[in-house]
Parts: sequence; C-alpha cells; structure tokens
Amino acid sequence: MTGGTVLFAVGEHPGEGAHGGQLRRIGRETEAKGLEVRWAATEPEARAVLRTEAGLAAAVVAWDLPPGPHGGDEPGGAAVLRRIGRRFKNLPVLLVMEEDADQDLERLPLWVAETVVGYVWPLEDTPAFIAGRIASAAHAYREAVLPPFFKALRRFDDAHEYSWHTPAHAGGVAFLKSPVGRAFFDHYGEQLLRSDLSISVEELGSLFEHTGPIGDAERNAARVFGADRTYFVLHGNSTADRMVGHFCVSRDEIALVDRNCHKSVLHGLVISGARPVYLIPTRNGYGLAGPLPPAVTEAAAVRDRIAGNPLAGGAASLRPEYAIVTNSTYDGLCYDAVQVARDLAASSPRVHFDEAWYAYARFHPLYAGRYGTAVGPDTFPGPERPTVFATQSTHKLLAALSQTAMVHVKSSPRAPVEHDRFNEAFMMHGTTSPLYPALASLDVATGMMDGPQGRWLIDEAVTEAVRFRQTIARTGRRIATAGDRPAWFFGVWQPDTVTDPGTGERHAFADAPLDLLRSRPSCWHLEPGAAWHGFPGLTAGYCMLDPVKVTLTCPGIDATGTWADHGIPARILTAYLATRNIVVEKTDSYTTLVLFSMGITKGKWGTLLDALMDFKALHDDGALLDHVLPGIVAAYPRRYAGTSLRELCGAMHDHLRGADLVTLLDRAFQELPEPVAPPQWCYQQLIRSGTERIRIAGAAGRTAAAMITVTPPGIPVLMPGESVGPDDGPLLRYLRALESFDRAFPGFRSETHGVTVDDETGDYRIECVLPDRAPGAP
Repeated sequence: MTGGTVLFAVGEHPGEGAHGGQLRRIGRETEAKGLEVRWAATEPEARAVLRTEAGLAAAVVAWDLPPGPHGGDEPGGAAVLRRIGRRFKNLPVLLVMEEDADQDLERLPLWVAETVVGYVWPLEDTPAFIAGRIASAAHAYREAVLPPFFKALRRFDDAHEYSWHTPAHAGGVAFLKSPVGRAFFDHYGEQLLRSDLSISVEELGSLFEHTGPIGDAERNAARVFGADRTYFVLHGNSTADRMVGHFCVSRDEIALVDRNCHKSVLHGLVISGARPVYLIPTRNGYGLAGPLPPAVTEAAAVRDRIAGNPLAGGAASLRPEYAIVTNSTYDGLCYDAVQVARDLAASSPRVHFDEAWYAYARFHPLYAGRYGTAVGPDTFPGPERPTVFATQSTHKLLAALSQTAMVHVKSSPRAPVEHDRFNEAFMMHGTTSPLYPALASLDVATGMMDGPQGRWLIDEAVTEAVRFRQTIARTGRRIATAGDRPAWFFGVWQPDTVTDPGTGERHAFADAPLDLLRSRPSCWHLEPGAAWHGFPGLTAGYCMLDPVKVTLTCPGIDATGTWADHGIPARILTAYLATRNIVVEKTDSYTTLVLFSMGITKGKWGTLLDALMDFKALHDDGALLDHVLPGIVAAYPRRYAGTSLRELCGAMHDHLRGADLVTLLDRAFQELPEPVAPPQWCYQQLIRSGTERIRIAGAAGRTAAAMITVTPPGIPVLMPGESVGPDDGPLLRYLRALESFDRAFPGFRSETHGVTVDDETGDYRIECVLPDRAPGAP
C-alpha cells in the first residue's frame, strides 16, 4: 500500500508570510515521509479534493478556511469537517489553529472535538515534528482501513515465501517458462498471481471452516450488511440460490416460488426434489414483470394456490417449507420486505429474498425496510417471524470481482439455522479451490460500504441516475415544444409527477428538486392505480421503483398497453447503441434497461444521451441502414439493403402491433401451464434419454423437460414438468409469434434459452418428455 494522500486545506497559499511559510515546510516534511500533499486554499477547492481523491489518509484543515459562495455564516473549515464525516469513516483530521490557543479552542463548537484527532499550531512545533504526527496518523488509518482478509492476504504477499503447494504456477513463476505464459504474466501482473494461493495457507484461514481471516471477514460482512451470519460464495449468486434452496426444502416438500425467478432457483428445485407452487407477479403494458400483488402472498391465497396444484397431491405435507421472492426485480421493483415477510410467514417458516441485483440497499435511506436483512426481531417481533435468507450477487452492483456473492442469514426461533448444518449445504456447493483475490474483493466490497462512505457511494449513483432521468424528461419536453423537428423522443419509466411529503407541493418529475428525488422514498412508490407503472392490485407503499435501474421507453406502446401509430422498437435502438460501444443490460419490445452503478459518471451518461439524440436525427432524416447498422446489412443484404432506419422501425412496429406480441406475452406469463411432473423427475428423463427435441408445431399436449426462458423479458415462460398446453393456448401462440418475428427480422431475434432454432427453416424446437415416459403413461 502506498503512503496515501494528505489534504492541506489551510486557507492561504503556502509560502506567504511566517504562517504560510511554516505550512509549506510542514508539507515538504510530510512528502518526505512518503505521503502526497494536496493543497486547497478555499472550501470549494477542498470539496473538490474530497470528491475526487479516495486515497486520502489524513487531512489538515484550518477552521477559518474561506467558505464557498453559499457557505452562510459557518466557517469553511466547519463545512470541510462535515463533508469529511459524510465521505470517510474515521479519517484522521488535524485542525490548524491560530496562535491564541485558549481563545481558539473555546470558540469551537463541541462537535469539533469529536471529529478531529488533534490540533496544530504551526509556529509552536518544528515542521518535522508536526509532519511526524500527520504521517503517524495517516499510516495508522491506512492500516486500519483494510478489512480482515485483504489485510492478511497483503501481509502474506509481502512475506515473499516460497510456495510448495498448489496452484502449480507457484506465484506466476511457471508462466515465465513459456512465451504464451509470459504474455499472460505480463498482462495480469505478478501481484495478482502471487495472491492466487492454496487453501493450505493456514495464515489466511479456511473458507469451509470459516476460521482465521476468512472467518473474520465473513463476520465483518454480517455486521455491515445487518445479518446474523454471512457466507462468502464463489461461482455467483446462482450458486448461492441453489445452496439456500437445497438447505431449506427437501424431496416432495412444497416450495412457494415467485414465477419471476432466476433459473438457478429451478436448479435448486431439481437438486432438492421439491414440488414448486408458483406465485404469479403482475405485468404491465410494456411487458415488464411487476411485483407479486399483496393478495397473492396472503395465507388464504397461498392455500388456494396449493389446493389447485396437481403436484401438491404427492407432497409430503401441504405446508410449504420455503418461499422465495425476487427483490428487487430485474427492472428495479423493490418490496416492503417486512410486509412480504409477514404475509408469507403465515404459510412458510423460511423466506428467501433473491437480491442478486440489490446488494447496496442497506446503505441508503431510500431503501429503508426494503431488503431482506431488514426483517428481524425489531421490525417483526413475535414467534411467527420466519428465518430470512438474502442472497446477493456482490459483483453486480457493488465493487467486487465477477462470480462473487454472499448469503446473509437472519435466523428465527421458528426455523433456526444451525451453522454446522447449513455449512453442509455450503460445502456441497462450494469449491475447495477458491480464488483468493475474489474472496479479497468480497472483503473489500464490504469495507467500502462500512460507515459513511457506503452511503456516499450509493448516494452518488442515485444522484447521477436522477440527473439522467430528469435530463431525458427535459430533453423530450424541449423537443416537443421546439416545433422544428418531429416531436417524439425517448422517455423514462418513472412517475410523471411527485409530491413533497413535507410541504404537499406537487412537481413535474422533470422539475422536481434533486434533493427531493434522491432522499424521499415516497417519490418512487408505485401508487395504486397509477397509469405510469400500469400494475394492478398494489397497495400504498408496498412497492417502490429503484432509481438506479433506469428503464428507457421507446414510442410505440405505453404502460397500459395502448398502441401508438408510430413506434421505435427497442431492439433497433440497442443494435444502434452497440455500434457506439454502448451496451445496455436488457432489451424488451419497447423498453431497454441501463444500470447506474457506482462506476457511472456524467461522461458515461452524457454519451448515452448524445447517442439517443443521434438516433432520433438519423431516424427523422431517413438515413439508410447501410450507414446506421452496416453489420446487419452485411449479414442480411437481401432483407435490409436500401432500407432506411425509419422504414425498418415502421415495419417492425407494425409487425409487433399486428401480432399483439405484448398481449400474447402477458397471457403466456399470467395463465400458467398445468404442472404434470416434478422438475427433478424431468431432469432424470433428460439425462437418461427419456426426452426429445420437437418442433413447436407438434408440441401441443406434451410435457416440457427443460426450462424455456425468453429474453426479453428474461423470465421462465415454461418450467420442466409443465404441459405445453393446447395448440391455441397462450404458450404456443406466444412462441409461434416469436418464431414469426425471427423469420421476418433476421438479426433481431430473441434470446430464448431452452429453444433451438433450425438454421434452414427457422423452426423452434423444444425439449419434451417422450410420450411413453410421461407420468401416467401405460
């Protein structure tokens, strides 16, 4: 670790007068001790350093620092101290004082003494002595800021010991003996390879026994994320989901499963042999999956759902042992987690919140009460509280390496989780060869969220997302009123207006105060019956839209399902954005999702805005696809050569509207197929030649052997063990519509997992159980 940086916010240019000259000498002595010095003469200059310099190790601040233009009566030094407290946890601050010690100390507010670690009178001690105090505080802070496992790993790296254990590259040495290996070594560097160690290194602890620095890191993460116990998981949230599902429910027991679930949840059901009973989320006119309405999770509704499920007849008990809910959804819908836990607790003793895209929720007040570990004895007292699991894909929206995840456990007396027993499931799904840099990144991601810096980082992401949302809305309004071009533009899926709960004043979203939108959860609530979101059956405050998950909307349809004459299908937009090296997270028929993570900057979202404006200009000017999407034209010249962007948008919109694809999608997801066999039984047929791939034209009445997931929208439309249904049923009508779209618009096909496409005919084929293997066959 380098020495770090020290902020000198001292209110005058060093070198001017005796006081300034002494500060300059202190700064030189500080640099001689291996620290970089950043000077700031005013509060705005200090604020800029605090915003951009994450490597600060200490600060030297003058109380009488000149304030900014909006500083009011408070000295600039006070504003800097407050900002340091919001940005850093325990950053050592030395306050520069004038020469009259008694007077200076007595006029300081009492809170200052709780903020600083000491005082500096520049002319009363030698520069070397004062610099020594600064350096000592900085080095102590730099050591203390390291979380447990990363600290131990760094110490082991610094020991430069010979390796006699796996991995065989021995700290990278083996790569140096081969030309291609040397290229690999030079690309990633020695430090990473020295950190790739064996579990034989006792000093670093054990991932399976949860001892040593690894165990310390997991316990630290439990504290930071608000859990009773936290487990570090490699191979992603998919492994975490399978692990929890495998522990919570066993063969022939009933699991309540949010139909808007990740495929790893199904894999857990296959492994455990559980019998799923699916809970159906609502949907809107865009085709976006909404939350499970409160009426769906109530005990009476769950009982009716189980009673109507053919698989429940073979269950060991009609009482569910496990319930899983996706929170937040892919499109950023966050539940009141305490209410959901209360509703499901009447049916199940264990509730699992799959929070793969939501690991940041605990660290910003916007999300208070809307994440799994918020459910505890303080928010849900009494014997009915369920045990809660929250699985989080830490790398998705926090700063960790790919494939890293965490399982957080909030145990209850009703269904206690004994560590040694859960650890059996952990070891069954874990690896005995963990990548230590990946584990260290989980530890560091935890450390980054610990204390005020966690809120600061998430608040920055929220703020940039809000600014982008408002900019899109304002730009659309400007285009509509300018009158010098076609009035259409892209929108953002969000409320049209918001109300300040403090004053009752109502604002257009585009004009609402930034501080209101980034601090008041009520601005993001899905109010019952609101047309902007289009979801039926919600209650006040039950669900909230996450501001950092930004869904751009294209002209063509609205959230109520009303079609427009003119449309811009989102697949064409995202194909164009890809030519600008802008890769979005998800594309539906008329919406596309972009994520505002901690890595988003104004430059990044400004580039996206520019690309949207350019797309509009190309569309309105009738630009040819040869210029706009040359790759598509090169791949399919007979279909697209000589076609304009506007013509393609019109043709695709007319096709989607004529097929009424959004309505077909809605019916396919709302009218679930009939369950015929448990998922585990279907998997057994799959691996024992009991299945076949058949065209959907001949699939009516057959039993699916594999999951079918269509992206968009990325949610399973057919599960193993479910009947494909009649030829005119919602599922086959929807799949035929997708098949027809793919033939009509090559290069824009849906990504459909579980479906193979015949290269010559374009026919869809799906995996079905052989007729003589189906349950009940003679």
